[in-house]
Amino acid sequence: MSMTTTAETAVPGDALHIVSARELDSGPDARDRLADAAHGLLAALVRDGAALGWVEPPDRAEIAALLDEVRAAARAGDAALRVARLGEELVGLGYWRRYARPTHRPHADLEKLAVAGAAHGHGIGRALTAALIADARRAGVEVLTLDARADNTHALRLYTSLGFREYGRLPGFVAVGDRRYDKVFQMLDLRPAVRGRRADGQDTRPDAAGQGSRSVT
Repeated sequence: MSMTTTAETAVPGDALHIVSARELDSGPDARDRLADAAHGLLAALVRDGAALGWVEPPDRAEIAALLDEVRAAARAGDAALRVARLGEELVGLGYWRRYARPTHRPHADLEKLAVAGAAHGHGIGRALTAALIADARRAGVEVLTLDARADNTHALRLYTSLGFREYGRLPGFVAVGDRRYDKVFQMLDLRPAVRGRRADGQDTRPDAAGQGSRSVT
């Protein structure tokens, strides 16, 4: 399997490689190897309490099916999947997918970003996110969104440092047993700045203040 380095990251030992979905398709056993490694990574993180959308560790079949969906969408130009490897060990993965709703198709959602606990602190999450943002730009995505649990402060700081900004939150929306957490929404506007509109989507025309939205679709 070929691997490409997309970021210079200070990682001890083996070099960090950020691998695209296209490269992951190589080799007769690529699907099974990826499913095994991704399941091991995600299940371990969920067992340790990571905020990845599962309360209990997912089983391998669920992860294999999810990866099949994302890889198929990536081949159609509607998603991007990246994994991080140190040598041959998978230490992180992330992906975005376009919105299915027709009126939201220009945009995509960064649905998952996960880094092995033992690999934290070496810039792997930053390298993965930067690669996925670059993929979104190449795919013509206009706005890349994400949501995260409010107590996931390390991830939220990372996204903010890469240009994402908060556009809303739902107080106490996420339920984990008896505990409740805010759900935080962030966005990265990838559209070029044009006259009358900033790159973050805010209308700067003098008469724009006070104008109501004409549509919510």
